[in-house]
Amino acid sequence: MAAYILRRLLLMIPTLFGIMAVSFLVIQFAPGGPVESVVASLQGQGGAGERLGGGGGDTVAASSESSSYRGAQGLDPEFIKRLEQQFGFDKPPLQRFGEMIWNYARFDFGTSFFSNATVVDLIRQKLPVSISLGLWITLLSYAISIPLGIRKALKEGSRFDTWTSGVIIVAYAIPGFLFAVLLIVLFAGGSFLDWFPLRGLTSDNWAQLSWPARIADYFWHLTLPLIALSLSAFATTTLLTKNSFLDEIRKQYVTTARAKGLTERRVLYGHVFRNAMLIIVAGFPGAFISSFFAGSLLIETIFSLDGLGLLSFESIYKRDYPVVFATLYIFSLIGLLTTLLSDLTYTWIDPRIDFERRGS
Repeated sequence: MAAYILRRLLLMIPTLFGIMAVSFLVIQFAPGGPVESVVASLQGQGGAGERLGGGGGDTVAASSESSSYRGAQGLDPEFIKRLEQQFGFDKPPLQRFGEMIWNYARFDFGTSFFSNATVVDLIRQKLPVSISLGLWITLLSYAISIPLGIRKALKEGSRFDTWTSGVIIVAYAIPGFLFAVLLIVLFAGGSFLDWFPLRGLTSDNWAQLSWPARIADYFWHLTLPLIALSLSAFATTTLLTKNSFLDEIRKQYVTTARAKGLTERRVLYGHVFRNAMLIIVAGFPGAFISSFFAGSLLIETIFSLDGLGLLSFESIYKRDYPVVFATLYIFSLIGLLTTLLSDLTYTWIDPRIDFERRGS
C-alpha cells in the first residue's frame, strides 16, 4: 500500500502541471486582462489618469499607437508600462509561468491584483461560508438518502417505491437557483412571509449573542440555502443506496443466512448493510469536496453569501489572475488528494480491495 500511495502522490505532480499549463495557455489567448481593466476603469473616471499616473497634465496626451492596449488611448505609455510591470506582464509568458509554478510549489500564492490582500487571506475569509454549505448539505443529503434508499430497496416495485422515485426525479430536474428564488418569494420577505434573513451567514449582532442564540442564528441564516441546495443533492445517493442494497440482497450469502434461521433484521443490518454501504461511505470524502467547491455559486449570489464560489467568479470577471490560478491550483490539489483518500477509504472498509496488487 505504501508503494501505491507513493505512486499516486508522484502522479499528482504532472497532473497539476498539466492543469496549470493548459489554463495558463488559455488565459494567454483570452481577450482582456488586468491592465486593460484598469485602463478602462481610469478612462471612465475622467482625470483619474493624472492622479494615478503621477505625471501631471502631460500624462494624458499620448496616442494609442504607443501602447499594445487598445483601451490605453489618452494615457501616458510610461504609465501603461508601469501597470504592466506592477502586474508582471513585462516578462515573457514562459518566464511568468515558470515563476508561478515555482512559487506554487512552495505554497506562495502571491497577492490579489485588486483586493490588496494575499490570496491565502482571501480564501481564509471565504472558507466559513463554503465549509458551512458543503458540510451541512453533505450530511443532510446522506441522512435523507441512506434511510430512503434502504426503504426503497426493501419495498421495490411497491407504491412507495414508485411515488418516491417520481418525487426524486422531479426534485432532481428542478434547478436549485429557481427553487431558491421561490423560497425567497415565499419565506424571505418577497411577496408573502418574512421568516428568514436574506444576507450573510450570521446577524450583525452575532458577537453579542449567547452561545445557544449564536447557534440558532447560524442555522436560521442557513435554512433556505440548505433547502435550495438539498433539493436535488440526495437523488443520486438515494438511487445508489437502493441499487447497492438490491445487489447485495440477491447474493448467495443472504440466502444462506436466511436458511440458517437468522431474522430478517439481522440479515439486513448485520450482513447486507455493511457490504452495501461500502461504496456510499467510501464516496463521502469526494461528495463533501464536490459540495464544498461546486454548485453553490448561484446560491451564494442569491442569498448574498460571500463564499469561495463567488470569489472564483469575481476573480475571473475582474481578471484577477493570482486569485484565479491560486484557487485552481489549490482546488485541483485538494481534489487529487480526495480521490486518493477515497481509494484508501475503500481499502479500510473492505480489506479485500487491494489497489496495489491491481496496479501491478
